[in-house]
Amino acid sequence: MSTSTAYKVVGMTCEHCSKAVSTELGLLPGVRSVQVHLVADGVSAVTVVSDISLERTAVADALDEAGDYTLQDNDR
Repeated sequence: MSTSTAYKVVGMTCEHCSKAVSTELGLLPGVRSVQVHLVADGVSAVTVVSDISLERTAVADALDEAGDYTLQDNDR
């Protein structure tokens, strides 16, 4: 059984950013797929389907590795 989790990501501006984020998140253990809905210079929606629930810190670290991208707090 897989888990689908949506994240709000700030800092992506182009298709290159989307690919970098998809690649880094795809390297996390258990990740099956990553889908990015790019909103250039805004808050992009990133959906991750994985075999296990991912730790928020692991996702944040992967975004940092991909570039200058950060998770938006849930209350915004």
